[in-house]
Amino acid sequence: MNTFGTLFRLTSFGESHGAGIGGVVDGMPAGIEVDVAFIQSELARRKPGQSNLTTARKEADEVELLSGIFEGRTTGTPIGFLVRNTNQHSQDYEEMRNVFRPSHADFTYEQKYGIRDHRGGGRSSARETISRVVAGALAKLALRQLGITVQAYTQQVGNIVLPGSYLDYDLDKAEQNAVRCPDDKVAEQMSQLILEVKDEGDTIGGVIACVVKGCPAGLGEPAFGKLQAQLGAAMLSINAVKGFEYGLGFAGASGRGSEQNDVFEPDGKGGITTRTNNSGGIQGGISNGQDIYFRVAFKPVATLLREQETVDKNGTPTKLTARGRHDACVLPRAVPVVEAMAAITILDAYLLNKSTRI
Repeated sequence: MNTFGTLFRLTSFGESHGAGIGGVVDGMPAGIEVDVAFIQSELARRKPGQSNLTTARKEADEVELLSGIFEGRTTGTPIGFLVRNTNQHSQDYEEMRNVFRPSHADFTYEQKYGIRDHRGGGRSSARETISRVVAGALAKLALRQLGITVQAYTQQVGNIVLPGSYLDYDLDKAEQNAVRCPDDKVAEQMSQLILEVKDEGDTIGGVIACVVKGCPAGLGEPAFGKLQAQLGAAMLSINAVKGFEYGLGFAGASGRGSEQNDVFEPDGKGGITTRTNNSGGIQGGISNGQDIYFRVAFKPVATLLREQETVDKNGTPTKLTARGRHDACVLPRAVPVVEAMAAITILDAYLLNKSTRI
């Protein structure tokens, strides 16, 4: 499955060391003004080589919009796009042609297809997320007209955790440091930990939090298409993601209903709101008009720049020391990917919801 979404759909293609990464977005509403500079700025947030915390691979990641846009606006027809690869070091992976890297997709791809592109992981590379960021930028442009915003930030790296909730911080400050944490002091601690881990040839994981504001009530389906299930599927499709929770999440499992129920009350404007938002903006699988907030757990990158035990295609034990250019922690570059998948999901749910009532 290389397609995500129902009405707003992304089909992606490409490999890490192929000609490029691209995609086709179908279902984009017509008449949306396309801000190419904004799309490019979203790619710049994801691209490699942007700081000493990330992989040293140098890619401009310039997007070519091939179709579906006329005189600066979407036409409602498929939007094709391409980002060309220009800085591959495929020779770094030659020794991995017949060896399975621990915790990578090498073995599973080989079992599924009987063939794999060993160069940088091929299709399993996180470089595939370029297509998601382009589609997510387009979705953000549409959501902007609806007053809906999506904002993510790094909440945890290793054992360093940003205290409190998103309400305690100015999330715009997340873009003022390389780790994308909205608190400069905590961001510095996170950065130092990533650099220490990097110097050891090791890797580390963490948690990205995301907030959707301005989402109207009514998005999502009551049974199999619950909004949190759609968001969970979107997040769990991202490389290195190991967990998803929304609202109080697992922390709520130890409490009582009397402590967690979100009491309804008048909003003072003729409408209804809730006194608290422990539900994370979703009740019964449907958005309730409050902020939607969730967290995504990322494992440490599987590529270690140190010797590891493994086996070759014949099952013969061997040892492997990975080469190439890799992230010691994916979180700083994964923030825009989380936002992109959230934007795609929310826009798709919005378009689906327009079909439920006349």
